[in-house]
Amino acid sequence: MEVRALHPWPATPGEAETIQDRLRPLLDLTGPGPAAPRTAAGLDVSYEEGTDRLAAAVVVLDMATLQPVEESVVIGTAAFPYVPGLFAFRELPTLIEALERLSVTPDLLVCDGHGLAHPRRFGLACHLGVLTGLPSMGVAKTHLLGSYDPPDRARGSAADLRHDGQVVGRVLRTQDDVRPVYVSVGHRIGLDTACRHALALSPHYRLPETTRHADRLGRRALRA
Repeated sequence: MEVRALHPWPATPGEAETIQDRLRPLLDLTGPGPAAPRTAAGLDVSYEEGTDRLAAAVVVLDMATLQPVEESVVIGTAAFPYVPGLFAFRELPTLIEALERLSVTPDLLVCDGHGLAHPRRFGLACHLGVLTGLPSMGVAKTHLLGSYDPPDRARGSAADLRHDGQVVGRVLRTQDDVRPVYVSVGHRIGLDTACRHALALSPHYRLPETTRHADRLGRRALRA
């Protein structure tokens, strides 16, 4: 699939922030997004412990069966220092290479990370959405920012995630009595639609099958 080259690669945090500021107005945060996507791609990056070596994995699933249609994995190194709010720049070059190796174009990108729920309102899911032009969303395992009331204990319960007076995501219970995940919009999708897809992708486990497949692929690649 094709990924647009919308900016040169930054060498400093200031250049990276300028790129985020330039791309942020391109975001579509309401959608409608794909009401019934046929395929969804999970994107996940695994790191070799104690090093900057990483594996960027993309697995495209059939939404009806949640079985893999195609997968791609690239081994690389972190492309940028660790700077809060700019973490995506460490992983984007290798993730983009993995996406470009796909022969199919998925209907939806599901990132293991955040989108709008980000200090600069431009997390990994937002950045990848703008670069690919595809509907994208983030389903994160951990709470990055904002406040919320704990959702009820039943699967499907949710609570708004708020930061600086703005709803930036939703805290979603994907299974009964398990820790919630943190869903946020990336690009070309609304929050309600993103949460519906997150639940559809998580029939049995806390994390979406997109993330689970991509995580396993990346870890296998690093071990190999």
